[in-house]
Amino acid sequence: MRANRSTTRWPLVPLGTLAEFRNGINFSKTNFGSGIKVIGVGDFQSNVRAAFDDLEQINPQGIVRKEHLLKNGDIIFVRSNGNRELIGRSMFVEGLRENVTHSAFSIRLRFLSEACMPRFYGYLFRSRLIRQALSLHGGGTNISNLNQDILGRLEVPLPPKPVQCKIAAILSAYDDLVENNTRRIKVLEGMAKMIYREWFVNFRFPGYVKVKMIQSEMGHVPKGWGVQRVTEAIEVDPMTKVPKQGMKPFVAMGGLSHTSMLISDIERREGNSGSKFRNGDTLFARITPSLENGKTGFVQFLPDSEAVGFGSTEFIVLRSQTVTPEYVYLMARSDEFRENAIKSMTGASGRQRVQEACFGKFLIAHPPADLLQSFQNVVMPMFRLVYALSAKNENLRKTRDMLLPKLISGEISVEHSEADAVRQSV
Repeated sequence: MRANRSTTRWPLVPLGTLAEFRNGINFSKTNFGSGIKVIGVGDFQSNVRAAFDDLEQINPQGIVRKEHLLKNGDIIFVRSNGNRELIGRSMFVEGLRENVTHSAFSIRLRFLSEACMPRFYGYLFRSRLIRQALSLHGGGTNISNLNQDILGRLEVPLPPKPVQCKIAAILSAYDDLVENNTRRIKVLEGMAKMIYREWFVNFRFPGYVKVKMIQSEMGHVPKGWGVQRVTEAIEVDPMTKVPKQGMKPFVAMGGLSHTSMLISDIERREGNSGSKFRNGDTLFARITPSLENGKTGFVQFLPDSEAVGFGSTEFIVLRSQTVTPEYVYLMARSDEFRENAIKSMTGASGRQRVQEACFGKFLIAHPPADLLQSFQNVVMPMFRLVYALSAKNENLRKTRDMLLPKLISGEISVEHSEADAVRQSV
């Protein structure tokens, strides 16, 4: 199985002569806990480089051996998945500073040849050149399963190592910008969470020193703040009409992040079965272990306030009524809110779900309208900037992916500077 020779000027070599392969570990939901981070299929998304902050953990006892641990320079492939479009997707391991393993639905590649620069191949394996070769082997648009034999027989270009380094350096510049934007996103979300907690949990809002604290069923709260059930301030799974006909945005559970408001891998689907949402809604995981791991998203990717989308039945839609959409999201991210939901979970082990009645038991000290408006004035720009930075990252990834085949084919010479290469790519 080989790539099209017309798309590359370098010799093609069987991948099995350059690298070794190993499948990931088998584990069940009962193994979730703490001990070692594990990369699953849901962690690939659009990442070229593996991200380690947002991974689930398992108890490694009796499951993980030394040979199962990832190393810098490894490349992981999706081996098997219900979504055939994901099979063959790859991710490069770099910047690893702790023990991390990967699930049995993936294959780890580790180069043995000194002629290979792993980072270059991390980009190469995401190119159309390789995807087309894998699809040809599978006999269709998408392969149904990937295994070590398929990868070993895959013939890949072997440029001189200095050329590999130059191409990798050009493409890495885009990922460095993506990572910088991602760090800014993390800081913005952290600031918004801190402001929410200071104002509405610790009650250190602007002017708080002039407000008397009074006793309530929640303990001491600011005078003038009404204590009420959260269901009086938000709607839980509100009625939202989504037409059955036509293509619409769809969000699967894998699109929600453990740590960020951003929603990824948004699909277009027909139908309307599942949860329905609008811009400003919060998507809150209802099933184990996604809830315990904090999967929560904030919808702001729809084109306007009238647009609707739908998604997995395994998340709950929370919509603001008397508070602000940003308040709802940040409350849903709080430990107190999530712990209340976790305590309500029922069902068989590994398939427990939140009981929506739990939200009627969660009390909040409802802030005055003017303070809520001040809060929104402060945090809404942060939410919008998070989304804008995410959109920039998407454009950077598209440009990088457009540039990749041109560098590999020689349409853009690696002798040009990085800036020249970028100008030729647009």
